[in-house]
Amino acid sequence: MPLFALTIFTSAFLLFLVQPVIAKEILPWFGGSAAVWTTCLVFFQAALLAGYAYADLVVRRASPTRQALLHSTLLVASLVVLPIVPGAFWKPSGSENPAASILGLLAVTIGLPYFLLSTTSPLLQSWFARAYPGRNPYRLFALSNLASLVALLAYPFVIEPWIPTRMQARLWSAGYALFAALCIAASWRNRSINAVPLAASRKNERPVPPPSTARQLLWCSLAATSSVLLLSVTTHITQNVAAVPLLWVVPLTIYLSTFILCFESNRLYPRETLLPIAAAALGVMAWSLADPSLTHELWLQLGVFGVGLFVVCMFCHGELARSKPAPRYLTRFYLMVSLGGAAGAALVGIVAPLVLPAHFELAIGLIAAACLLAWQVRGDPVVFGALALIAGVATIGCAIWHVVDFYDSTILTARNFYGVLRVQENGASDASRHRSLVSGTIMHGLQYAAPQLRKEPTSYYTTTSGIGRLLETLHPRMDPLRVGVIGLGTGTLAAYGTPGDVYRFYDINPAVIAIARRDFTYLADSEAHIETPLGDARLSLEREPPADLDILAVDAFSSDAIPVHLITSEALALYAKHLRPGGVVAFHVTNRFLDLVPVVAGIAAANGMEAVWIHDEGEAALANRSDWVLVSKNHQLLASPRIADAATPIDVHKDWRVWTDDFNNLFEVLRR
Repeated sequence: MPLFALTIFTSAFLLFLVQPVIAKEILPWFGGSAAVWTTCLVFFQAALLAGYAYADLVVRRASPTRQALLHSTLLVASLVVLPIVPGAFWKPSGSENPAASILGLLAVTIGLPYFLLSTTSPLLQSWFARAYPGRNPYRLFALSNLASLVALLAYPFVIEPWIPTRMQARLWSAGYALFAALCIAASWRNRSINAVPLAASRKNERPVPPPSTARQLLWCSLAATSSVLLLSVTTHITQNVAAVPLLWVVPLTIYLSTFILCFESNRLYPRETLLPIAAAALGVMAWSLADPSLTHELWLQLGVFGVGLFVVCMFCHGELARSKPAPRYLTRFYLMVSLGGAAGAALVGIVAPLVLPAHFELAIGLIAAACLLAWQVRGDPVVFGALALIAGVATIGCAIWHVVDFYDSTILTARNFYGVLRVQENGASDASRHRSLVSGTIMHGLQYAAPQLRKEPTSYYTTTSGIGRLLETLHPRMDPLRVGVIGLGTGTLAAYGTPGDVYRFYDINPAVIAIARRDFTYLADSEAHIETPLGDARLSLEREPPADLDILAVDAFSSDAIPVHLITSEALALYAKHLRPGGVVAFHVTNRFLDLVPVVAGIAAANGMEAVWIHDEGEAALANRSDWVLVSKNHQLLASPRIADAATPIDVHKDWRVWTDDFNNLFEVLRR
């Protein structure tokens, strides 16, 4: 038993540790998008399904000797792909399908090791059940989930802050080699214990009917619903804060902890107490999602959806634990659970972006959970049915409210791998009519329709903003300006262009480029020469020769989420290579949830540059509140009156570590 337990613990620890390790490695290659993690979860769930199917097949069809031979051969073969460090040739050029590229990269890099890790829990539990008749093998499943939880908690707090990303991958690879040795030993130990054929070992077993089709469909439905909620809650959180392992790990930790509690003991799932709480949680989550006045409350959203996910997953996984079969059919049980998990992940990660115009999958997941709740309490006292009915009505009503509010004033929507975009049109009169581009819950530029205002820079880019003051300071000179902009939006900064200027807008999202050219006129009206290369800006700048820029504006945030790889010390060093002597990098750091000014000041100091923060309250006509940090070695330019007079002192946190490609700390920058 100690060998089985140690092998399962090691396997589960590595299985969940590799998820943030590999995802963080490839995150910067795909624009730092929250969808990178969602796509990775689709792969992980699909590989888990394949592993459970393999376990179910070999346990039913192969003798212990053949199981040991087959599994040992695969384990030895999987060592060939180590270490799990993706080659640079996987970096996208910008024209590929990002989801397909990520799935292909993961399949080649970690596909076989991950598949074999995923087979371990059901396979060894089956071996254990035969070796120790009468013992409960499902406790090993709880041990497996405990190891997974330890890995997830260790990553953001112990591993990520102290170990460079490449070293994480190499250490994981060494751990996998140790696991392979343990698993080979366990497979041959199983052969020696269970030398008798499976059929013979079951002669004296008490007959147990196989699980019905309806029961298997229930397992699949419960697992799929919890998986849908896991991915959609993760997307809901990360699209408005940051696509970083910390925010990936929190929902997944909640999800796993409910598995541990429900499968460790029936007493840890107090059904009669939890069912009413689940009904209430569904209603509260639905309301928080639909009410536009609550979408800007970060801590409320994190609390509601964190607690709500825990409660609803306790219901789904508690009902799974209550209906688990006899040990003889445990591999079929795990197969159906993994099928549901993979189906839920595919619905959110692949199907939803293709068929839903916006992030409506969370609302749909809440409705599905309410329907499952009603189904599961159909034979219970009537009060439970009444509460489930109320939860169903609340989730459906709030979903309708959510959709109606989304389409209010919206004339166009576009959804792809990188998120959801809306073009809205507002204004009752010709003078006030304007269009705005909205990503998530944040406006990313607007343009007035009136001829006298159409060419005026607005929102975060007016002449009183940091970038506006910088451009106005540089424009009186005779030489044309070369301006790079990371993040196109509506193309508002092109309004500053004069004849001979070059404005090069980098954007990874083809939908943004199409909307800026079709639905707004800043690019078409500009007197400057406009370029709009497609692809992640950092990868594009790595490939291009020095651009000799006067200004590089970093304005690539999606909703309030930040692509962390664009605001690190290494990123700033790359930007500096593309500047003329005395050039300026302008970081747009307006954010409701994160105080990024000290972060920029830290990476500036690490690169021997000066940082000036310009905060604009947006009191001028056409303006919005904005924060820009101008970074340069040109002290004379930063000290010019138009910039210096608007500068705000930066509170430098000397005890903070500089953000790098291997380190960032969201806790420090969260606004309290």
